[in-house]
Amino acid sequence: MSAAIQWTTVGMVAAWYGSNIGVLLLNKYLLTNYGFRFPIFLTLCHMTACSVLSYVAIAVMKVAPLQSVKSKVQFAKISGLSVVFCFSVVCGNVSLKYLPVSFNQAVGATTPFFTAVFSFLIIKKREASLTYAALIPVVAGVIVASGGEPSFHLFGFVMCITATAARAFKSVLQEILLSSDGEKLNSMNLLLYMAPIAVAFLLPATLLMEQNVVGITIELARKDIKLIWYLLFNSSLAYFVNLTNFLVTKHTSALTLQVLGNAKGAVAVVVSILIFKNPVSFIGMVGYALTVLGVILYSEAKKSYAVIVLMEVVPLQRVTSKVQLAKIPGLSAVFCFCVVCGNVSLKYLPVSFNESVGATTTFFTAVFTFSIMKKREALLTYTALIPVVTGVIIASGGEPSFHIFGFIMCITATGARAFKSVLQEILLSSEG
Repeated sequence: MSAAIQWTTVGMVAAWYGSNIGVLLLNKYLLTNYGFRFPIFLTLCHMTACSVLSYVAIAVMKVAPLQSVKSKVQFAKISGLSVVFCFSVVCGNVSLKYLPVSFNQAVGATTPFFTAVFSFLIIKKREASLTYAALIPVVAGVIVASGGEPSFHLFGFVMCITATAARAFKSVLQEILLSSDGEKLNSMNLLLYMAPIAVAFLLPATLLMEQNVVGITIELARKDIKLIWYLLFNSSLAYFVNLTNFLVTKHTSALTLQVLGNAKGAVAVVVSILIFKNPVSFIGMVGYALTVLGVILYSEAKKSYAVIVLMEVVPLQRVTSKVQLAKIPGLSAVFCFCVVCGNVSLKYLPVSFNESVGATTTFFTAVFTFSIMKKREALLTYTALIPVVTGVIIASGGEPSFHIFGFIMCITATGARAFKSVLQEILLSSEG
């Protein structure tokens, strides 16, 4: 029985990945490669499908229990959310006209940054200092990726940032507007009510901003009937993104969903590069890796905060001064740098050789401890480090897959790891 449940969960996760990545790639194909340049109309098709299929799923198939809207105030709140949601989807689709999916995903990964900003500005919700520090590589990664993106387009970038910010704003707004127990709706019911409102909003916007779109679509369909099937399939996928997200959330934990979500972006990037063959620079990939690393650190920081503050596993230690606060981001930057270098080295070196180089951390720690803190060890201790270094020199000479750049990155990561531990001992050494 448990094996059947496990395979059901695996199937749902696969469907969630497939629908998420599928709708993203098909949007890109339609808006650029195919030449269907109507992002607002495409979003209208998505919302129409979501309206119809949401009703079928809840009212007919009973996928989730129907939750009714209980007041005009609640309906007004849902309408406001719907407009923001609709705006974010339109901006996202517009950005796909100008940017490759890989860069689009890198920018989209900054959602936690905007969520933290809006949470602080609107509901005065403060996170731990470490959580905010973890957002530094999120933003830094996008800056690096932007500088190294061969297909960078300013308007597309602005639209993508706007879509990401609007997505974060919606989640914060949803927390405010539908916070009471009587007004809370699950994601399926929220979509059931938001999608028709979005259609009502998008219909006049489409007619005004994409004039004669229906006539052009009919004309294109006469030349190639596959366009109709593309639109139908794409619109259905847009709904299944929401359905599978609901089912995966129901059958897994929030932590699992978070991990899967982080991995999904990376999978989408790889698949899009393989399909569309868009040029990708090394700097761009480092920037994206840095952003993903920042998102993971942010998630871990929030989780650690919950474990410490809510579950009281260990006593909470607060940052007591601005000087201490300034020291922590410095450590975070060094830590982030060593992880990025380590991940880059794995691109060029086998794990076995990577691990053997990583074992020299003790050597670098001894070097930095002596150079910076003038801390001497016993002569026997230094003697014991000779085989550590000798082993790496021998391993380098006999490694069939040796790569000089990968080796430099691996040594740099190991040195940075040791430097961080020494720096931590210096900066956070006082009792306070």
